[in-house]
Amino acid sequence: MVNKTRILLADDHKLFAAGIENLLSRETDFEVVGVFHNGKETLDALENVKADLLITDMNMPGTNGLAILQHIKRKRWKIKTIVLSMYDDEEIFSKCIKQGVNAYILKNADPDELIFTIREVMEDRYLANFDHVLKQAEDDDFEQYDHFKTAFKLSKREIEILKWIAKGKTSKEIADELHLSIFTVETHRKHLHQKLEVSSMAELVKKALEMGLG
Repeated sequence: MVNKTRILLADDHKLFAAGIENLLSRETDFEVVGVFHNGKETLDALENVKADLLITDMNMPGTNGLAILQHIKRKRWKIKTIVLSMYDDEEIFSKCIKQGVNAYILKNADPDELIFTIREVMEDRYLANFDHVLKQAEDDDFEQYDHFKTAFKLSKREIEILKWIAKGKTSKEIADELHLSIFTVETHRKHLHQKLEVSSMAELVKKALEMGLG
């Protein structure tokens, strides 16, 4: 039986919240146990609903996301927290970090980024870094690789790491470049081996070059 991460969602935009709930519900190791649209509902749920993770927006009626984080810190609750925000603002990021948030993700990030981040946070592997936040907002050319997403089920992050592997970069060099932990990069490498059905680093590099990622 899969040990599921029980998740609370808090966002005053109902359509956005419904979209995130639908995205997470597709994952067999996630269970959304509540969706709330204002701060008061969220605080009540934190008191009464057993959950492992809270994903919260910053701006909500009444009690905002930062106040919720402050409340969790003050109560010393063991729930982990992720902020989903539209602001790539270092001051806001720093305020969230000060209140103990585990991760800060932009609302325009790739959906796979959220899913992977949740697993990283729950396994205490995520490195909160503002440069990583900014990278989420960058315009990129990954749309040209959509066929790889379809054919091999590769995420944007996996394609990005595969490009660095094709250039001969080590896990540490990739981690430094992308502001990730080495363990995270190694996890992506493992997934790439599985998805591309290769058994060695040489085969992985060869596959990346064949895909035009070198």
